[in-house]
Amino acid sequence: MSQTQPWDDVVSQEEQRAYAAAGFGRPSGLGKRPGLLIIDVQYRTIGTRREPFWKAIEEFPTSCGDVGWRAVDHIVPLLALFRERGWPVMYPHVAPKVSHEGGRLAEKVPAIMNVPAKGYEFVQEVAPVDGDVLLPKKHPSAFFGTALSSHLIDKQVDTVIVVGCTTSGCIRGTVVDAFSLNFKVAVPQECVYDRGITSHKVNLFDLAQKYADVLPTAALIEKLRAVPAAA
Repeated sequence: MSQTQPWDDVVSQEEQRAYAAAGFGRPSGLGKRPGLLIIDVQYRTIGTRREPFWKAIEEFPTSCGDVGWRAVDHIVPLLALFRERGWPVMYPHVAPKVSHEGGRLAEKVPAIMNVPAKGYEFVQEVAPVDGDVLLPKKHPSAFFGTALSSHLIDKQVDTVIVVGCTTSGCIRGTVVDAFSLNFKVAVPQECVYDRGITSHKVNLFDLAQKYADVLPTAALIEKLRAVPAAA
C-alpha cells in the first residue's frame, strides 16, 4: 500500500492485503447534509491541563491526557467550518453519575462513579453554543437510549462526522450504529483519541475497512468545503 496509514505499525501488511483482496475499505464519500457529533470531549477525558497520560490521571483517572488535547486542536478548525456553514453540531456526552445508575460499566470501571463535577464540563475550546443539540447518554453508542436519530432526521442529516473519544468505545459504538442506520460516516483520524494507542489504531483500521471513511482531518475539511452550505 502506497499511502501511509496510522495503523501501519500495528496491522501487518499481510492482514491489510487480506482485507483489500475481499473488497473492504472502499470509500463511501459524503452526502449533501453533514452533521458533527462531538462525543465526550469533557475535562474528565483529557484533564483541565495539557499533561501526559500518567500525570493527567492524577486529576481524573478517566483522562486520556495529551492525546486528547491534540485531538481537540484538530477538532477546532472542523467545528469552525460547521459553524461557518450552518450545519448541525451535536454533543453526545456522559452526564454526571449518581450512585444508583452505574450499571454494568460501573462494575467494569468503578472510577467513572467518582468523577468531580468539573470533569463533566465541556472542553472550552470546542464547547457547545446556543442552537447545538446536547444528548446525555449512558452507554457507548450515542444512539442507544437517546433521541439522536430523531434529531438527525429532523435536521435532514445524511452524513455524520464523528469525533471525540474513545476510539475503541463510544466512537466505535456510535459509528457502527450510524452505519447500521444507513448514514454515511466519516472519522477524521486526528480528531478521535483513546488511552491505548494500539486499541486506537486497530479500531481506526477496522472502522475504515467496514463502517466509515477514516481520513486525515485536513483532507476531510477539503471535502466538506465542496459540500454546499446550509440554506
